[in-house]
This record gives sequence, C-alpha cells and structure tokens, in this order.
Amino acid sequence: MKTIVHNPFDGEPIAEVPLIDWLEIDKWLNEAQSLHRDRSAWLPVPERIAILQRATDLMRERAEDLAVQIVREGGKPLTDARVETQRAINGVELCVHELFGDGGKEVPMDLTDAGAGRTAYTFREPIGPVVAISAFNHPLNLIVHQVGPAVAVGCPVLIKPALETPLSCQSFVNILYEAGLPEPWCRFAPCSNDVAQKMVTDPRTAFFSFIGSAKIGWMLRSQLAPGTRVALEHGGAAPVIVDREVERKPLIASLLKGGFYHSGQVCVSVQRVFVPTDELQDFADELGVDAEGLVVGDPADPDTECGPLIRSAEVGRVERWVDEAVKGGGTLVAGGQRIGDTIFEPTVIVNPPVDAKVSNQEIFGPVICVYGYDEIDEAIKQANALPYAFQAAVFTDRLSVANHCIETLAGSTILVNDHTAFRVDWMPFAGLKQSGLGTGGIGYTMADMSIRKMAVLNWTDQR
Repeated sequence: MKTIVHNPFDGEPIAEVPLIDWLEIDKWLNEAQSLHRDRSAWLPVPERIAILQRATDLMRERAEDLAVQIVREGGKPLTDARVETQRAINGVELCVHELFGDGGKEVPMDLTDAGAGRTAYTFREPIGPVVAISAFNHPLNLIVHQVGPAVAVGCPVLIKPALETPLSCQSFVNILYEAGLPEPWCRFAPCSNDVAQKMVTDPRTAFFSFIGSAKIGWMLRSQLAPGTRVALEHGGAAPVIVDREVERKPLIASLLKGGFYHSGQVCVSVQRVFVPTDELQDFADELGVDAEGLVVGDPADPDTECGPLIRSAEVGRVERWVDEAVKGGGTLVAGGQRIGDTIFEPTVIVNPPVDAKVSNQEIFGPVICVYGYDEIDEAIKQANALPYAFQAAVFTDRLSVANHCIETLAGSTILVNDHTAFRVDWMPFAGLKQSGLGTGGIGYTMADMSIRKMAVLNWTDQR
C-alpha cells in the first residue's frame, strides 16, 4: 500500500510514499525494545550531540529546499515555511543545549535522623521506545519537536507523520541518518490508522507523543498499555480580550497574524475576540477591511499571506460553519466565501450565536469571530466557558486589567498585547482540559522522555 501526496493548492500529485505494514512495525518495536534493554547498545551522549550538530548543519545547507517542500505538501505560504524551517533548525540545536544544561542534583538525606549518613543524587536515563504521531500543519517543526528530543535523550523512536504531509518528516529522518544516526534508532513509519493504533497501544511502547485532533488523541490514550506514558497536544478556540481604547493599528495587525497565519490551521489560532460593545462596530469594520486586504492564493508566491486548507473537504466544512453562523444571526463583515476547491477567504463574523460551531468548536480555518461585551468579567466568563484551554490573550494599556486577565482567563499561557499563536520553542506549551495532556517544548519533552533515577548511598555501617 502507499499514500499519494498532493499539493493542497492545485491538487496535483507530487509524491508516493509506501505505507509500512504491521509485520515491519512489529519488527521495529522489537528492535527498539532490544536497543533500550541492552545498555551496551546505547549511543553515548557525545555521539548523540555530534549527530544532532551535524544534522543542523545539513538542514542549514538545505533550508530553502526544506521550506519549498513544506509549501508543496502542506500549502503553507513560502514566507511562513521559511520561518518554520529556521525554527526546526533552532529546535535541533536546542536539543543539544538542553543536554548541556540539565543534569541531576543532590537530594539531601540528613534532614532527619533516619537519613543520616546517606548521600543521594539523581540522574537521567531514557524512558524507552517512543512512538510519535504528528500533524500536518507544521510538517517539519512538529517532527523535530517529537523526534529531536527522543534522539537527544537516547530513546529509539518510531514516527508516523500525517499522511497528507509525510515528505518533511522523511527528509528530517534521512538527514539524521546522514548525520550518523543508526537507522534502528529512528524509524520513518507512515502507516494506516489501524496499524498506527496497534503501534501506539503495544506494551513495548514506553512513551506516546501525539499532536492532532482531540477525538483521536483521547481515544488512543484510553487504550494505552499499562505503564505507557503519554503527551497529547490538541487544540482549542483561543480567546482574546480587548480592553477599552487600545491603539487599534498594532492590535489588528497582531490579530490578523494570529488568526490567519497558515489560514488559521494552528492549534492556538486567534478565534474568539471580545471587544467593548461601544467599540465593536468600528473595530470589526477595520478588522474586516484589513482581512480583505490580505494576499490570498498560491503559497509558492512570496507575496501570499493566506494559502489553501489542507483538504478540499475542510473548505466545505468551514463554509458550512460560516453559513450556519450567519443564518443564526452573525454579521459577516469580511470573506465568507470559498475561492475554488482549496481556498477559503479570510473571514470575520460579528456576534455569531454562542451555540454556533464557530463559537464553541475549533475552526482550524481562516475565521475570526468578534463579540461585544459590556463588562470585562462577562467576556472572561464567555471566554472560559468552553471545555478547551490552551493559550489566551489580552490587549490592554492598563496593568490592572492585564493582571486580572492573567489571573482569571483559563489557559496555560496568557499573553499580554500579543496574539494567541505566539510561541518560541523553549517555552512550555500545554493544552489544559480537553486541549491536551502534559507540556510541550523541547526541554519539557526531553524530560517526559526520560526517567529521573536516584542513587542512595548508605555509608553508616562502613568502616
């Protein structure tokens, strides 16, 4: 069997990738388990560092090719694909940096009489075989976030990319091989969903890393073998609170980037914006005018700001959700139409019903909803009403309002005067409630893929 990779913009096939069957996956899991159990087979830390450093050099040499590949398979505009490629290179470097900075520590034993005469310290060991399933929207950088930490801490890893965007993953794995990583330590494992489910839930899997839909992630988590650790990264419907009399131009520029970057196909994309009622109409009109001014089209064009959705079916879904919101009473001030089979216009809807899908589910498309509020606590209550919590934001010139929102908005990260899609790869990145489980970010993932082992030495009876 094989998967055919299509260019999301024009639908043209660009590659064929063979799917791995269960017999091969089963062999690879045995191999990974054996590697972990045989300490003599472990790659020494200096060798891992050298491999990752060589990989960054190779990625720099091929940065433009990697960016163009992201455009062709994922539909991300070229400017943003170049940024993703640089982030991926930095992410591999960060794996090395974390190895230098994160050692063990002494644990005091003589705090009570029971511990007197003993010394103790901790150190890190790899947790075991890692199985990772990734998403399409950042087809290189997400792979780096899942595979790079595994290689850095010494875990064998099997990586299943999104079948729409497997080429960036394949390129990164091949770069690791070229940099000196033996193939058994990292296996490129595109496969069918039933094979992936067997791989994830197999008792040989020590750690499961998932980036994708909440429905699939929570289902797989419920089926894990006893002892398998897990990290889930899903999405949400990110809220933004706008305080009174905030300077409009930089605010709207930030919301446009946060809401329409990669046509909204980002797990923390700006989705719900709450604005004082007496400023709502002017604000929405200005946001709508600027949204309609975005350059939409071929992602390979360096001027394009919004490209296609990953599948034509997603265009149809977004269209249905927008139509539902407008029929329910929402006011369309920008966009609202598909452009052919692959692109949906950047869209702004004012006061869609709170029970409409655009108000209570993750859109994952180029749509921003704007709601009026009279009291800020009403907006915060509505922002917190959904079963998702990831990143949220407030725009304000008042420290008291910023602090109030930091304290009361649901989310693992609250951004002040920045959009919800902001991220650097060394910060903690965590979905709460139904938005995920565990904490992402290179260093945090490396910690998840490790165990903290402790040695306790008793010298009380030694002479």
